This record gives sequence, C-alpha cells and structure tokens, in this order.
Amino acid sequence: MYKKSIDLIAVYPGSFDPPTRGHIDIINRASKIFPRVVVAVTCNYNKKHMFSLEERVSMMKEALFKVNNVKVESFSGLLVNYLDNIKSFCIIRGLRALSDFEYEFQLALMNRKLKEDVETVFLMPDREHTFLSSSMVREIAFLGGNFKNFVPKNIYKKIIKKISKENKSV
Repeated sequence: MYKKSIDLIAVYPGSFDPPTRGHIDIINRASKIFPRVVVAVTCNYNKKHMFSLEERVSMMKEALFKVNNVKVESFSGLLVNYLDNIKSFCIIRGLRALSDFEYEFQLALMNRKLKEDVETVFLMPDREHTFLSSSMVREIAFLGGNFKNFVPKNIYKKIIKKISKENKSV
C-alpha cells in the first residue's frame, strides 16, 4: 500500500478526442486537490479518433500550460501498469451525470481487482459542463453547429482546420 505523501500523483486518463472545457474543468479541480496531476492521454481502441495521439497530447499541453502541477503525457496498455510505472495509485474520473456512474463504478472496481491498492476519485465538473462529451463536440462540429463555447480556443481552431481538411479530401 502506498503512503500519503506530498509526492502523490493523481492520474486523469482519457482519450480526450478532443479535449473539452469539461475535461479542463476536472483537471483544474484535481490540480487544487492533489500536489501533482498527470493527464494520461491514450487511444481508445473502440473508437475512431478524430485526432492522432500526438495531436491530442499537444492540444492538452497547450490548454494546460498555465497549470504548474499538471503534466501531460501519453500511455498505452493497461492503466494499472501505467500507474505502477509512474509510482501512482490514484485515478481521477469525471462524473457528469448519474448515467456515467454505473460505467465508472465498474471501471473503478475492475482497476482495483487488477491492482488492489488503486483508488479512484470521482470529481464533478461545473454544472455548465455536465452535458459535454468529446463525441458530442465532434458530432456538432461535423454537422456544422456552433461548438465554440465547448472547447478551449486553441482546440476550436484545430477542430475547424481538421474538418475543413477532411471536407476537401472527400
């Protein structure tokens, strides 16, 4: 079992495709609670990603450059193995609505089954972000809707550029 420490690293894993204001809100909240936060960007093999892993890491770094105790990096494989590699045991997960809870609860229990000292901390975003998801942002963007207030400015520009590039190639 890990000991309490000022060196505690909390890990916020996700595909962040694209990162939303809801993600940024959860990261900012976590950064006020934990001495160190790692945003661990990964590939979800069940999804077709809009942005490459490198692009998502870069966007997150740009969006979080002012938050001193947050580091952004990528990983692959099992989250519990990644936690071992960086000497962490704490996972941050966001809960937007009650509908998220069942899935997140199962995920937390599975992670604990894989590695018994893993703890999952659930954080709720500000209520103005509770409806946000990356998949909704992608859909609104591809259908030509206004999604400007759902993502940071740098990410908005990258989504517009990506969509216009994809529309030209069709």
